[in-house]
Amino acid sequence: MNVITLTTDFGSTDHETGVLKGVIWKIAPRVKIADLSHDISPYDIMEAALLFWRVAPYFPDGTIHVAVIDPGVGTSRRAMAAHIDTQYFVGPDNGIFSLLQHEAEQNARPINFIQLDEPKYWLPDISNVFHGRDIFAPVAAHLATGVPFNSLGSAIKDPVIIKIPNPVSTQKGWKGQVIHIDHFGNLSTNINRSHLGESKEVLIKIKGVEITGLVSTFGERSNGTLIALIDSSGSLAISVVNGAAAKLLNSSIGDPVEIQLIQ
Repeated sequence: MNVITLTTDFGSTDHETGVLKGVIWKIAPRVKIADLSHDISPYDIMEAALLFWRVAPYFPDGTIHVAVIDPGVGTSRRAMAAHIDTQYFVGPDNGIFSLLQHEAEQNARPINFIQLDEPKYWLPDISNVFHGRDIFAPVAAHLATGVPFNSLGSAIKDPVIIKIPNPVSTQKGWKGQVIHIDHFGNLSTNINRSHLGESKEVLIKIKGVEITGLVSTFGERSNGTLIALIDSSGSLAISVVNGAAAKLLNSSIGDPVEIQLIQ
């Protein structure tokens, strides 16, 4: 049985998420629907791109992911679908799937993009402000019922790309930045495990504070302690044991992070 996932910035109090499910089930009543998140920060395409990059590898082949983080809805931005490796992605052409595209390209995995320009797979009446309901959800449902991917639109070669900024090498280590803040206030950076090399000790600097060394788990330090560790996605993260690093440091996306490697 097919799986369709939903990711939006709609929140949980309004009707839009329920509408997406209703549209899908009217077309594909046997499909399973999984909610990845409906609490993406409003209009935050990078946050959603990071979510798909972290989540998609854990879903089965053939999964169809629908994204409705769409600040350009109703403008000239294209509606698109992507077949990346063994999974499908439906949403706006605003870079939301580009981290997955980049990784697939690095690993020589198949990638195909189409512009959703076949109205027979949409709802009959199209709103200028809710393409998630009128285009993305029905397209995903038709795909789940067996409509061939290439029948849903015309091939495109130039999808919008966004990239996580790369850390910069320094004489003593790396300069990076905060790229995500999670529900607990943990700060995820664009510095990852591979940047540490064989160094046994590190010194992390952020917002005028220094953290010496990495821990393996939160339980190695007492409550309220500011720590650094490699998180479940392999990224350097700044955390507070049973607290919120973002609040303690008054940190936000883009804040610089420096790591010095000590041999």
